Amino acid sequence: MTTSRIARLRARFSALSIDSFLVQAASNQAYLVGTSVEPGDGYVLVTEKRVVFITDARYETELKHTIPTIDRVITRNYLEAVNQVLAADGATVMGLEDTLPLQTFTWLDEHLVADPVPLSHVVDDLRQVKEPAELAALQKATALTSDGVTALLDVLHPGMTERAAALWLTRWMQDHGATGVSFPTIVASGPRSAWPHGQASDKPLAAHELVTIDCGFYVDGYTSDLTRTVALGDPGEPLKRAYQAVQTAQEQIMAAVRPGVTGDTLDRIGRDYLTEQGYGAAFIHGTGHGIGLDIHEGPNIGRGWPDRLATDQVITVEPGVYFPEQGGIRIEDDLQVTATGHTVLTTVPRNLIIL
Repeated sequence: MTTSRIARLRARFSALSIDSFLVQAASNQAYLVGTSVEPGDGYVLVTEKRVVFITDARYETELKHTIPTIDRVITRNYLEAVNQVLAADGATVMGLEDTLPLQTFTWLDEHLVADPVPLSHVVDDLRQVKEPAELAALQKATALTSDGVTALLDVLHPGMTERAAALWLTRWMQDHGATGVSFPTIVASGPRSAWPHGQASDKPLAAHELVTIDCGFYVDGYTSDLTRTVALGDPGEPLKRAYQAVQTAQEQIMAAVRPGVTGDTLDRIGRDYLTEQGYGAAFIHGTGHGIGLDIHEGPNIGRGWPDRLATDQVITVEPGVYFPEQGGIRIEDDLQVTATGHTVLTTVPRNLIIL
């Protein structure tokens, strides 16, 4: 698997006018060679001749077991080692991730034996279309997360704090096979549900409030991303009408998901509908994004994004509306793009659940 990914990266060298590429992002390292180190603790360097993992002795024993066929350079002088490999392999123009720290780029610009060329989304773009094993992991992660959120709804009740609910879900997921969270689980209730990324607090859940639950969990190295907004008793007609508008907007967006459609088109479908219903100003974020090794990957689904969907991408669709001091509503599902349309991977009901 990693051999074909390296070959796909090298196949891009000519169009990018480079003959080597330096990778620091942990998820990109894992994608290319099957493992990674903490950001800043090493690099994967791909030349026309070989692939080299440059890191220090803390990772030496681990890498011997996890990537025995990949060349390794164990050192504390990572960038000097990059120079040595480039010189040995005759590389003259090295592409690098434009997310590298400025201090690192400055050193490379002054000392590198090859010309450094910052580039955007080189490996990230390769990751957008998933291979069968990746799809299987994503399907497993989304199914388990659906089960976990369903289980949480059975125990959610007034008086339970947001933090307790988030911890309950995290423990359930870990007990059932998840290896970690892709972001701190969001449980935001009442007026705090109008905070799209409001972190769980010690606020007790209260009767008749909306509760937004947004979570992502890793299974087999790949993550899910699921949001549901529920009510602890009747939240009142205005919020119920707003919920129905978000649900309908999401349904219309999902109906249009297929290869070739752009992120901008999908966003406009939902945004135009919510605007027609009087909620346009309350929809304050994008409509979705890709998921995989990271919680946010390409393609982007939002205003102005030209990204076109392709078969075997996995994306989220997550319209939402937010009313300060009243509450917010977001519904998010994970979809696999198929040759003829899409498959919805998450299974929690989308209608307003009143507990």
